Amino acid sequence: MPDIVKITNLRKAYAGGFEALKGVNLTIEQGEILALLGPNGAGKTTLISTICGITTATDGSVAVGGHDTVKDYRKARSMIGLVPQEINLEPFEKVISTVAFSRGLFGKPKNDAAIEKILRQLSLWDKKDNQIRELSGGMKRRVLIAKALAHEPRVLFLDEPTAGVDVELRRDMWGIVAGLKADGVTIILTTHYIEEAEAIADRIGIIAEGELLLVEDKDKLMARMGKKQLVVQLTKPIDALPVSLASDSLALSDDGAALIYTYDTRAERTGITKLLSDVSNAGLVLADIETKQSSLEDIFVDLIKEGAA
Repeated sequence: MPDIVKITNLRKAYAGGFEALKGVNLTIEQGEILALLGPNGAGKTTLISTICGITTATDGSVAVGGHDTVKDYRKARSMIGLVPQEINLEPFEKVISTVAFSRGLFGKPKNDAAIEKILRQLSLWDKKDNQIRELSGGMKRRVLIAKALAHEPRVLFLDEPTAGVDVELRRDMWGIVAGLKADGVTIILTTHYIEEAEAIADRIGIIAEGELLLVEDKDKLMARMGKKQLVVQLTKPIDALPVSLASDSLALSDDGAALIYTYDTRAERTGITKLLSDVSNAGLVLADIETKQSSLEDIFVDLIKEGAA
C-alpha cells in the first residue's frame, strides 16, 4: 500500500531548550492501524499535534497525502481527522448538529446521508436529537469520533480514545476502529493500554523521550522479541533448584512448585528435551507442563528500559 503520511526529521524544541521531538522519521501506510506507545511525556501527543498543525515544528517536515502540512496546510488538514484526549463539547447542542457543524468547518457541502452513515456506524443515530449533556462519557467519546469523521478524512488520529471508559465500552471502540479500517481509513492511535495495541494494531511504534525507538509489524515484533516460557509444575514443592539444574534460563517459582524455563523459539535448539531429561535425573516428578508467550507489555517495558539506559 502507498504511504499516506510521511514524517521527515521532525523536531520540536522549546525556548528553554527542552526537546519534545528529536528527529522523528516515520512513514504510515494507507489503510493501516498504527499504535504509538510510550510513557507519559514521551512525545506522543506532541507528535500528533505537530502532524495536525496544532503545534509548529522546529525543524523537519510532514506530508499527508502528498501535501506538505505547512506549505499546503488546508489540503493536508482536510485529509485529517483528530479525536483529542479531552472531551470538549457544547453541552446544550444536539448530537446531529454538533457533527454537521464540524463538516461545515472544513467547507464540505451539507450531506445528510453522510452524517447519518457516520452516526449509525458509531451507534449514535438513536441519540441524534439528544443534547450532548444527556449522554454518558462513552457516548460523548463516540461523538468526538463522529465530529472527526464528519468531513470524510482519510487519516484519523485517536489520542487516548478509550481513556477513562470501562472495559466493555473499550472493546466496543475496538470494533469501531476495525470498521473504520475496513472503510479504508488510516488510523494512528496513542494509548496507555498495551492490550489495546495488541488487539487492533497492524504496526507498533514505541516512543520515549521524544525519540522513536522502533516501528515494526506487531506480529513480527512479538515473534522477534517475544520470549517463550516453559512452566514445569512439580508434584511436590522444593526449597531450591538442584545444583545440576542451575542455569540462567531456569528459575524456581516463588512457591517452589514450578520450574520456569525461558527460551528462544528462533534458536536451532530450544534445550527443552535436555531440560526435561535433567529434571528427571534430578529426581523431580512432573505434574504438568505449559508454555507462555511474552506479551506486548513485556516487550514494551524492556524497550523503554533499554532506551533509558
